Amino acid sequence: MNRGAPKLILASRSPRRRELLTAASYDFEVLPARDEAEDELRPGEAPRAYVARLARQKAADVAAQIEAKRAGPNITAFDERVIVACDTIVVLGDELLGKPADAAHARRMLSDLSGREHLVLSGLCLWPPAGGAPRTEIAESRLRMDELSDAQIDEYVASGLWAGKAGGFGYQDRLGWLHVTAGSESNIVGLPLELLAEMLDG
Repeated sequence: MNRGAPKLILASRSPRRRELLTAASYDFEVLPARDEAEDELRPGEAPRAYVARLARQKAADVAAQIEAKRAGPNITAFDERVIVACDTIVVLGDELLGKPADAAHARRMLSDLSGREHLVLSGLCLWPPAGGAPRTEIAESRLRMDELSDAQIDEYVASGLWAGKAGGFGYQDRLGWLHVTAGSESNIVGLPLELLAEMLDG
């Protein structure tokens, strides 16, 4: 257990986020935000504003789920826990890259990223127990991808590891062609642990 840290609720189905919290020894339960808590980029919305908004929407959705369960027998599992909601995107130049829709989409993303540097942005929202004010912050990491051959891209796409990952790749897949040039590695995986610790201490 991460001594001194509050108990958490992870508002995500992501196994990568669960693994990161477990490795950091946090005491947490999982209660995913519903699909309707996510939506598309709005006209004129900047990437940082977008990930911050989605993180807050996910946290608010889980808070609403908990409130709806107040009369139920299992609500004590979520009492006095801080909701942790996160949304991560990849930004290449002026283009926002979310999760690929299919293998062909993943291949296009990897081709675009090949040989280039890009940003990984995460919005992180902490929603405290009743009475507290939610906080949202942004983590930014910079990542460079080696120039990839068609064979390398085809091999990775065929592996299926791209599914559900912003930008069509996973840094945690230990690929030799991804290099962090600035910022947090855990942010690239999907949950900025350094920022989480700072916010929990603040």
